[in-house]
Amino acid sequence: MRNVVIMGAAGRDFHNFNMVFRNNAEHRVVAFTAAQIPDIEGRCYPAELAGDGYPQGIPILAEERLPAIIRQYHVDTVVFSYSDISHETVMHRASLANVHGADFMLLSPQHTMLAATKPVVAVCAVRTGCGKSPVTRHVCDLLRRRGLRPVVIRHPMPYGDLARQAVQRFASVADMDAAQCTVEEREEYELHVEQGLTVFAGVDYERILRAAEQEGDVIVWDGGNNDTPFIRPDVQITVLDPLRAGHEQRYHPGETNLRMADIAVVNKVNSATQAAIDEVRASVRALAPHAHLVLARSVVSVDAPEAVRDSRVLLVEDGPTLTHGDMAFGAALVAAQQYGARTVVDPKSAAVGSIAATYARYPHIGQALPAMGYSDRQLRDLQATIQAVDCDAVLMGTPIRLDRLFAIDKPCVQVRYSHEDVVDSTDASLRTLEWALADRLPLP
Repeated sequence: MRNVVIMGAAGRDFHNFNMVFRNNAEHRVVAFTAAQIPDIEGRCYPAELAGDGYPQGIPILAEERLPAIIRQYHVDTVVFSYSDISHETVMHRASLANVHGADFMLLSPQHTMLAATKPVVAVCAVRTGCGKSPVTRHVCDLLRRRGLRPVVIRHPMPYGDLARQAVQRFASVADMDAAQCTVEEREEYELHVEQGLTVFAGVDYERILRAAEQEGDVIVWDGGNNDTPFIRPDVQITVLDPLRAGHEQRYHPGETNLRMADIAVVNKVNSATQAAIDEVRASVRALAPHAHLVLARSVVSVDAPEAVRDSRVLLVEDGPTLTHGDMAFGAALVAAQQYGARTVVDPKSAAVGSIAATYARYPHIGQALPAMGYSDRQLRDLQATIQAVDCDAVLMGTPIRLDRLFAIDKPCVQVRYSHEDVVDSTDASLRTLEWALADRLPLP
């Protein structure tokens, strides 16, 4: 029996365990390690999910302890199981495991994908923050227009009680309230629910898939954090970001997603330079020459343009996009420029507690406030920071209404962004997303 450590970030790691190592007599998982997400170590993968052989569950330890964990548990194999990581950083982790005597493993998507009884459309990306969620919503609209019932299965974000979160179903804001969802979870579920869609997520994706199949005609996998699909797709859509041109070949498993793509959507072409768009298109031709190519605009709108015009605005952006997504700004900055804000107020001097610590950890963040809300403490620090900033309006680039979660003593303007195909009759290589989807997934 080989001792195994699974390196993760509360998502892919648990799924890989369930698919490959649970009830596996040849391997024993002695620990998970945790990274990327604040405060998720120190928990335990519970016995009721771990299966026979783990009556005490499996400890979840900080990744920084990996060398000591390898020595303490006589680890034979380290399995890397999280995403949105540069190839260089992955290999640094491999070197660390190897020098301490452990093999280093990456499981293939084919070994970790479940088989569905319904058609599956997977929407994935090459980086966090590419604009995948608007594409997912657009795909669901296209399916509904054909009289089909799409059900969304979302990449996991189980940051609380893992046993209670084994199978989660969200069809209303009240469902999210009852589940005590974090800001990061709400950012991914809320707009789907407002669209009238049902979202499934959790920990045990075999059970999640079977529940979703009972409610929909088509499963739409909404892949988070540029991870590969947990469910074998009939068609895979991969979203690319020319604002980070070149990243599609330098990040794990984003490059895998590009190589697997049936449809490649180059997003944000209304914000990127032509040189960057051409670079990303060249990557698609090189790595996924079989894929249909779609160019798309990320169309930004706000619910109160008059509150932005000639105002001093605070930008609140999606947290993961700014942090491990490596973006300096997001949709709120685009909205500020588009709707004529007088100036953008830098919130860094007003940051308190965990928000100040986030700026210290991610110094690339520009004049934007990341909407960090993984815990009650972070939520309180986020509220205090917003309250302390001297501005005329708060421009909410995060997809959710933060003022539903805590009081804000300033006018709040919500930013929305949607998918729009770019049609160019002079470019024979381009397709609309609807055409490409229908070509690869024959439906009524």
